[in-house]
Amino acid sequence: AVHGGLLAKRDNPEHMAQAAEHGIEMIDMVVVNLYAFEKTVESGADFGTCIENIDIGGPSMLRSAAKNFASVAVVTDPASYGSILSEMRANNGATTLATRTQLALRVFQTTNAYDGAIAQWLGSQLEKPEEFPEQRDIHLVKQQGLRYGENPHQDAAFYRVPEFATPHSLVNAQQLNGKELSYNNILDTDACWTLVREFDEPAVVILKHQNPCGSATAEDVA
Repeated sequence: AVHGGLLAKRDNPEHMAQAAEHGIEMIDMVVVNLYAFEKTVESGADFGTCIENIDIGGPSMLRSAAKNFASVAVVTDPASYGSILSEMRANNGATTLATRTQLALRVFQTTNAYDGAIAQWLGSQLEKPEEFPEQRDIHLVKQQGLRYGENPHQDAAFYRVPEFATPHSLVNAQQLNGKELSYNNILDTDACWTLVREFDEPAVVILKHQNPCGSATAEDVA
């Protein structure tokens, strides 16, 4: 009844006749927050608890709703509640096709990352984990937009791989001042930080386009 109400095509007379025959009502919106599997793993929970936090019904409903985005709005991110409500108020309770299409895309991005996290964790639980599995998905999370790419006419963004975001990773740095960073700023900062970390004592490195122009060490940075 649930998946029929999600998948039935509203403009297909046969679908609607079958729905009426079986008393299936249409569902126009699905809002699902998946079990927090990754947070459960990160908390150090035991194997059984991690397994229990693999969501089954949630992804199933999300996929059904996203497949029929022509008629169904599907929401996975609480941060989008406000904008969706505003659109519904402006459209007599309805969402636009453009919004539903974007929401469907977000669903498949979400479930892809969710399944990838489960696969990666389960692989690590094997008695002999595969060092180089036949397939490995890398989950990228957008860190920030950049002022421009390698050249001023190019667009760029900075992504992080959560599993590799060590304390010394540049993705954990905080910008204290200055204008929005560009692609070259990120490259230079990474090169600078990598070189500074070669020293045990306080060190300073000055560089341009990844080429060190000078470096120094002393008892303190000043």
